[in-house]
Amino acid sequence: MVPQGRKQTKRLLEHDVLSLFLNEYKFVLAKTPSEKNRALQLRHDVFMKEFNYKMKEDKTNEIETDEYDEYSLHCLIEHKRSGLLAGCMRLIMPVTDPKSKFNKLPVEIQGAKSLNHQIIHPSIMSKLEICEVSRLAISKEFRSHHKLKKEKKSGLGVIKFTLEEERTFPVIAIALFLCTYSLAILSGKHHVFAMMEPRLPRLLALSGFYFTQVSDAIEHHGLRYAYYIDHTKAEKEMHTELMPLYIHIRDALAPQLKELLSTKNSSSIA
Repeated sequence: MVPQGRKQTKRLLEHDVLSLFLNEYKFVLAKTPSEKNRALQLRHDVFMKEFNYKMKEDKTNEIETDEYDEYSLHCLIEHKRSGLLAGCMRLIMPVTDPKSKFNKLPVEIQGAKSLNHQIIHPSIMSKLEICEVSRLAISKEFRSHHKLKKEKKSGLGVIKFTLEEERTFPVIAIALFLCTYSLAILSGKHHVFAMMEPRLPRLLALSGFYFTQVSDAIEHHGLRYAYYIDHTKAEKEMHTELMPLYIHIRDALAPQLKELLSTKNSSSIA
């Protein structure tokens, strides 16, 4: 799901590839049940149908969901021409009520005995400033290494991807992490946690995203480790070539988040 090395990373950071990506994809913050379900359906396709993870599912609607989805921001990346969902991620934010089970991030619970960093630990940080990125999923049709023919049935008929469109596929994973940083800064969350296989943060480092490992191995759909990044530091260290994409994503999500929060506040008052 991520760039396969320094040469490929250099290629995906080329100006023409990033320009293509900016023109061909849009970034959607799920504000309605139907938008959210699109992300849950993609997660079901990737995690349960493709990878055979043992996760909670709604078999009737073919969605993968858990109780943290209600306490998360869900972001989608959509391919404009086809209308297909290319990828999604969620940003989990704990509630401030210390009596609630959702006062802790999943990494605090699943990695309770494994978090071992001397300084960095979610339990000693303000609940208003921490979050956890998870459920990052990329549709197999948008993975350049996938062996299936690059065409997909949609409401528009059979979609065939051009070679130019395929060049943008490796950028999707990076864009999902840029969505994470954008939503974190827009939400006032300085501290971002994630559970990942070691290979992913190593490859992300090639694009200037330097995560700190803060745990021993955690059994969670295979061996994972808890990682941490400060979004302010991430913004400073990301490759300069990515800054236009980051600014574009942040500017696209800002009004959507404002609308979502406004709607939630109105519902609370009602």
